[in-house]
Amino acid sequence: MENFHRQRKQGEKMQSVQVQDRREKQDMPCIWAQAGVVRRKSCENEYRCKGCRFEKIMRLAVEKNDQIRKAGQKPTGKRGRLVSWEERLRRLPPSQRPCIHYLKRRITFKACTNDYSCANCEFDQYFDDDYSVHAVISPSDLLEVKGFRAPHGYYFHSGHTWARIEEGATVRVGLDEFALRLFGPLDQIQAPLMGKEVKQGKPSISLIRGGKRASALSPVSGVVTSVNGKLREKSSFDEHGAYSEGWIMRVHAPQLRDELKKLMINEETETFLNREVERLFQLIDHVGGPLAADGGHLGTDIYGNMPELGWEKISRLFLRR
Repeated sequence: MENFHRQRKQGEKMQSVQVQDRREKQDMPCIWAQAGVVRRKSCENEYRCKGCRFEKIMRLAVEKNDQIRKAGQKPTGKRGRLVSWEERLRRLPPSQRPCIHYLKRRITFKACTNDYSCANCEFDQYFDDDYSVHAVISPSDLLEVKGFRAPHGYYFHSGHTWARIEEGATVRVGLDEFALRLFGPLDQIQAPLMGKEVKQGKPSISLIRGGKRASALSPVSGVVTSVNGKLREKSSFDEHGAYSEGWIMRVHAPQLRDELKKLMINEETETFLNREVERLFQLIDHVGGPLAADGGHLGTDIYGNMPELGWEKISRLFLRR
């Protein structure tokens, strides 16, 4: 009898978990279902549509129907009625067409005013910049090497730039803390204009301080899709927010899978930073003698405190790799 009650409680608990799971899925209905293209479908990918198998299947079916219509014929069969979720929502009055971020449960209702052309939407850019990227990285997310920090999950180039993968083949790019503490505070950071092409391992970002300029290399190849607006607003750039609001540009990188093999992540980054800090210590010892007793960690504004290191020399040693 005791076993029976125990089994019943376990069954009730499991049933409760299953009901809760169903409720959570119902709270995340697929965008295609919200638009009325399909009847019932829950999102299984936290609204990361570009990596969703169902999204790919639906887009292929819609594309096939469009091709048939362009040929002057009428699509048949069950899938012949399929249209894109954007096309279905365009049938609504303009004031009732929901923004994609509302459909993804990120904001209260807002009407789309750009005909679902998100790539050219200022609000979409604003939302991505101010909500998606500016999450504070907690200490548990960071690895630390002799006072220099780097986040887990970021990819690093040996020229001290980083890449953070977002949806699809979109990547955020920035300078690591090492570069910003060595060269900064900077007067200006210049990035390529939107639409410009960048190449992995080629100069793409300019660091400017006191009339001196250095070039940092792009960690990936692709087309620049946006540039951080704060690059124009700020008058000084240091290591604070290097891995969050201090991003420099977004790049659509179609060769990402192959290029990631040439970058470092996690333990590889830790090993690399160890080596770089040792090289910097050796350079400082060579130029200025043994370091003052400061716990063995370098401070900020390294070049500013020791200009005899030579701007060109540190640019050549640490950025042009």
